[in-house]
Amino acid sequence: MRILLDYRPALRQRTGVGEYVHELARALAATTGGDESVTLFSASWKDRLAADTVPGLHAVDRKIPVRLLNYAWHRLGWPAVESIARGTFDVVHAAHPLLMPSARAAQVITIHDLDFLDHPERTRAEIRRDYPALAPLHARRATHVVVSSRTTARDVEHRLGVPASRISLCYPGRPDWPRRDAEPADGCILFLGTLELRKNLGLLLDAYERLLALRPQVPTLVLAGRATPDAEPVIKRTLNPPLRGRVEVPGYVEPGAREALYRRALVFAMPSHTEGFGMPVVEAMTVGVPVIAANRGALPEVVADAGRLVEPDDVVGFADGLAALLDDPALRQRQREAGWARAAAFDWRATARDVRTAWATAADRHRGRRG
Repeated sequence: MRILLDYRPALRQRTGVGEYVHELARALAATTGGDESVTLFSASWKDRLAADTVPGLHAVDRKIPVRLLNYAWHRLGWPAVESIARGTFDVVHAAHPLLMPSARAAQVITIHDLDFLDHPERTRAEIRRDYPALAPLHARRATHVVVSSRTTARDVEHRLGVPASRISLCYPGRPDWPRRDAEPADGCILFLGTLELRKNLGLLLDAYERLLALRPQVPTLVLAGRATPDAEPVIKRTLNPPLRGRVEVPGYVEPGAREALYRRALVFAMPSHTEGFGMPVVEAMTVGVPVIAANRGALPEVVADAGRLVEPDDVVGFADGLAALLDDPALRQRQREAGWARAAAFDWRATARDVRTAWATAADRHRGRRG
């Protein structure tokens, strides 16, 4: 089976979608898929996909402006990806909710969440322009849909009208990091993710200010990740009292530096309005960092009973949850152990297996359509 996998989100500054694509590609290369050929696809004017980015997989890199290609694909349904990749494929798999046009292949899309439907104001650029208008139609037209959580699977089925038989749950995996033996002596409260409206960082700052007002000694708060223009008010707020000197904003963290940042954390906080999975939560639990997260989207599904869940509009609840973890080493130890056990449930090799099953299902259905 010949597969074309959209690698474009992983070209630079990998965040959630990019990390999913990259780690999936690595897992595919590390496992056997029988008579299978996987080609990574990229098209960009500035960023190049090196042939050895994922050893063992083929790579196609075309110098085409991203916005131009996306407009042609999303709005015109043209050109067929085969004409750009200069090959023939059985399955073409988009990393996003919109189809890659194909002349003859089964078309698979990936949907991580539907926040763009409910809150387009939290999105920007092409996502704001195209996703709300086109994703429902593309999901129904797709041969198959891959999702990263049961929460999103239910949303795609009930809100977009895609039958469950055409949806495959393919959980992300955990990183291959060892557990830490001990907590840091001077640990921080850590958030890691894109600094954007959906992450609800204003609430985290409100909760942190409440802690500062109630106690003299509070660990540093670190807001790590690439900042979107929407995050400017949050960043400005950290520069003024009472947060000045208490909050670090280091910017985007390269993948190779993330593990060290988690090992510095005493507590990990994710107050997002919604998440389609929440990979940083699994990364934190893998290392052994207690987690407090919003009781929204797929976060309760991922965290399960291994962390503390708080409503994303409950400032007092978040502040109290942070205080409880900071004050109680025994509680942190219980959450560390529960987190290790929970993170073990997520495995990139299982992701690769499940995605391969989705591809086979899509190819079979497509052959049935054409036959």
